[in-house]
Amino acid sequence: MASYTSNYGGGYRSSSQGFGYKSWNYHALKNLRKISPTVQNHLKRVYLSLSAALVAAAVGVYLHLLWNIGGLLTGLAFMGSIIWLMSIPPYSYNENKRVMLLMAAALLNGASIGPLVDIVINIDPRVLATAFIGTGLAFVCFSGAAILARRREFIFLGGLLGSGISILLWLQFASALFGGSSSIHMFEMLVGMSRFA
Repeated sequence: MASYTSNYGGGYRSSSQGFGYKSWNYHALKNLRKISPTVQNHLKRVYLSLSAALVAAAVGVYLHLLWNIGGLLTGLAFMGSIIWLMSIPPYSYNENKRVMLLMAAALLNGASIGPLVDIVINIDPRVLATAFIGTGLAFVCFSGAAILARRREFIFLGGLLGSGISILLWLQFASALFGGSSSIHMFEMLVGMSRFA
């Protein structure tokens, strides 16, 4: 418990404190010291669960495209699963239940935005692939930064620079493969220069 307090600047969250209790302060956010191994392990698990939720949302979109299941009902079920997830206390014996609820919420959210994705596919299918791969690359870069960084400022710097450069590399590859336009080239140049400025 002492490592939690020293890393986040807050105290133990008891069950009597309600939702929204702040267990950190602004000075803990500005803390750029070394990362303890427990915090680094926690960051790895957070980014792994976010990546799994991205895959579950993609499965939800795919299920909507196959069977047209997305809509108001899946949106309400998504809200219900999120409320249920937030009401379960974060103890170790509830961890599997919370992960399953997160995956269910991500799947339902993917099915809920399925009609929007269907419209985007009808307009230009390359947008969907670019958005999915760009999001996946951002998660991979932030996970890599969380695994390799020993200080907090390198997580911010490495994650942002790595994801930006990876997305630029993907755009370059996609424009070479599918035929690019001058606007994509200008976007790559401007964003690339801003990354290195």
